Formats: sequence, structure tokens, C-alpha cells
Amino acid sequence: MRVAAEVRGTVEEAYLQVHRENALGMLLRPGSMEVGPRRSALKWTKFEQSELGLCTPHSEQWIGSADMEHLVVSISDAALAAACDGVSGSVELRPNWKMADARLSFLLAAVNTERVAGFPSGRLFLDSVEQALAAALVNGYAVHQRPEPTYRGGLSPARLRRVKEFVHAKMEDELSLHDLAQSVGLNTAHFAEMFRKSTGETPHQFVLRVRVERAKEMLRSAEMRVLDVAIACGFKTQQHFAHVFRQLSGASPTEYRRYFASHVVPCASETSFHEHAQQL
Repeated sequence: MRVAAEVRGTVEEAYLQVHRENALGMLLRPGSMEVGPRRSALKWTKFEQSELGLCTPHSEQWIGSADMEHLVVSISDAALAAACDGVSGSVELRPNWKMADARLSFLLAAVNTERVAGFPSGRLFLDSVEQALAAALVNGYAVHQRPEPTYRGGLSPARLRRVKEFVHAKMEDELSLHDLAQSVGLNTAHFAEMFRKSTGETPHQFVLRVRVERAKEMLRSAEMRVLDVAIACGFKTQQHFAHVFRQLSGASPTEYRRYFASHVVPCASETSFHEHAQQL
């Protein structure tokens, strides 16, 4: 999934915009733009913050001057196909230049927050959001509506074990949703739903939790720098590591290490730490 923030302003002459891929845009602030099916039919259209526009391959429109800032994400054909449970053939979506959809806006807002932060969560997060976007687009905006796939049960114990082993073995790498799904021979949409049913977590949530658990072991038993622990556990930056660690444990990595290194608590345990963290 490609992600970009664009600012549109004054143009000297209206131009025809032809789209080459499925892309979803969301207004980051209220704005307006001259748009129309023909150069002679341009009209000013106002947009509210979080309003959306869906562009599809070969769709076109004339664009004039504008005063707007929006986030644009591309949705791959592979993600759309996976949302159809791997049905062969391309998925055709209906273009819509101005629409409101709370679910899509929520997902794009999460992408924008990630973009502003410098994409610290990595590829797995964006893959997961792209798959959720693809599912919503297929179910709500496909030209030929297809029944939403239903998945019964979850992953088998053997498949779930293979996924967990794969994550532990590749923890320091840049994991993708495709990598995890491929490890058990499933398409990404099928895998993501089956994994959630089996564990109660999304793949991204699971990977973060496993990374934090590994980090706890390293912080308790080694004298590595916090930055080195972060990198060894697959975090891109020390800041992102500290943010996720605090979210999942209630304290910073430094506070966690200090607690277990303290001579005041020679019999420290995770239970006693959580009780201590609640008081921080």
C-alpha cells in the first residue's frame, strides 16, 4: 500500500486526471476543489474533514484550482483479490469522488497517524490496514457484489503453532501479513480472520505482544542498552519501542529494568511488577 499526503492549490489551467490504480483519498481538513466530467463543466465542490474520494483504474475527471489537503492510499489488486477469498479475476470498484464512510475514514485516520509518526509500526501494520480497507471496499463498493466470505472456526493447532514459531524466529525482521499467511499456506484475508478467531488478537497485535515479551526477558537478564533491545526485538526506533512497551506493560522499559534490578525486591515477579506499575 502506497501512502502519501497531498496539498492541492491554484493551477494555471484545468487538466484531465486519469487514474491508473484503485486509490482512496481522505480530506485532512475542510477544503474545496474545482472538479467536473468536462473542462466546460467544472464546479466548485466543498469537502468536509474526513470526507472521502474513491478513484479506480481508467476513471477520469477534470481538475481545476483547489484549496485542500488530503491523504491518498493505493489499494493493491492482491489485497482486493484476497478480500474476495482468492477469487480469480480483477475486482472492479465504483468510483465515487465525494462520499462519507465512517469505517473507511477510521482506517485512513489510523494510517495518517502512522504516517505523521514516521511509520514506526512497519509493514505488518500497513498490510493489516490495507486488508481491512480492501474488505470494506469489496463489500460496499464493488460493481458486482459478491457474498462476504465467512470463515468458520480458526486456525488448526498445527497451523497456529507454525505461525508462532515463524514470528519468534523472524522477530527482528520486517514482517508482512503476506509472510505470516504464507507460512501456513493461506491468503492474507483468510489468514487474518482465522488468526483473530484463534487468538482474539490481530496478527499485528500478536507480533507486538511477542516482541514486548522478548524485550522483557532481555531487560531482566542482560545489560544491553534499551536501544539495542528495541532493535533486537524488531522495533524501528527506541521511541516506538518505549510507546508500545508502556501500552502493554504500564511502564517504560527503563522503569521495568530498574524494578527488576532493585535489591529492594529480590523476589520480583511479573505479578508484583504489574501491581507496582499501577502505582506509577
